[in-house]
Amino acid sequence: MDVLVVGAGLAGLRTARLLAQRELNVMVVDRRRSLSTGIRTTGIFVRRTLDDFDVPDHLLGPGVRDVLLYPPSRRAPIRLTSDRDEYRVADMAAVYEHAHRAAESAGARVLLGVRYVGASMGFVRFAGAEPVTARFIVGADGARSRVARDLGLDVNRRFLVGAEIVHPITSGTTTPAFHCVLDPRIAPGYLGWVIDDGRHAHVGVAGYPNAMRTGIRHLLDAFAADAPGSTPPAGPVERRGGPIPVGGVLRRLACPAGLLVGDAAGAVSPLTAGGLDPCLRMSELATAVTAGYLRTGDQRVLSRYDGDVLRTRFRGRLLLRRVFAGIRSPAAAEAAVTVLRGRAGRALAARILFGDGSFPEVDPRLADLAIGRPYR
Repeated sequence: MDVLVVGAGLAGLRTARLLAQRELNVMVVDRRRSLSTGIRTTGIFVRRTLDDFDVPDHLLGPGVRDVLLYPPSRRAPIRLTSDRDEYRVADMAAVYEHAHRAAESAGARVLLGVRYVGASMGFVRFAGAEPVTARFIVGADGARSRVARDLGLDVNRRFLVGAEIVHPITSGTTTPAFHCVLDPRIAPGYLGWVIDDGRHAHVGVAGYPNAMRTGIRHLLDAFAADAPGSTPPAGPVERRGGPIPVGGVLRRLACPAGLLVGDAAGAVSPLTAGGLDPCLRMSELATAVTAGYLRTGDQRVLSRYDGDVLRTRFRGRLLLRRVFAGIRSPAAAEAAVTVLRGRAGRALAARILFGDGSFPEVDPRLADLAIGRPYR
């Protein structure tokens, strides 16, 4: 085959679909037997993503225009209101299934219940299927990518760990809003949050694991007991969780044997920890680079998939991530929220929460231009 994609998340399935549309022979494998299990994302899509990519409207909850930012005391939250819908929460199981169907419709083969074991010289071994040979491997296998290690590419080393409770809510009982609690006692280095998609509430926390002394499950349960904006469950409770890379896009992302996309590539905003927009944007460049390289064998094309170039756009976000990580006491968090109450602070918060620059634009034409071909 031409391309093996390891991982059937949003990045892997989109890359597979785009590669198949370029008439490459593509196979996707994922260890999960069902894409509705093992979900690790809240599914919050930002306005910029929804403007630029076709996410079916029926898979999305109501638009959210209000963000309430709470200090540890939970008193007098800062309310930021946009004149546009800034967030919508997706039914991620349905989003994955939609992406699965789209990849297969384009001609990619998707095999579930197949665990990637390792690869060497194009020979790929699995648990649950016969080995295959592949000209190129795309690692879309998450924050702790096995493919990255096998290909000798960079690996993520800086993580938050997140967990959330998802449960049905009674229709019409909530007003769409994104509640964010800055409290290092429950979310050191990040936030606690409550948001709903019109059918389900998402209540979560994330932070640096070495600062979560009582464990993330205990912190999540304590937060959920009185989280602002939360409502009682109207049905079964689901738990989600996993690592979130926040070190920025990795530097060495590609080699003649393959490349990385999504969380495996560190394609997550180091400040907001959002990864859905980056995975879609980088998938387009990854597709152009992969197709261009396989068509020509010219390794100059791979140089266009350059993490160092993307990292230059992250300097400000990486600095703010360090500032955020330094807020380790309730008093410091209260002081930070006090600063954000002023005009300049509110403008900064609105720029972060409502801005268009959470992840830099990625131009797939770079790969085609590298070999002197017009972009299609």
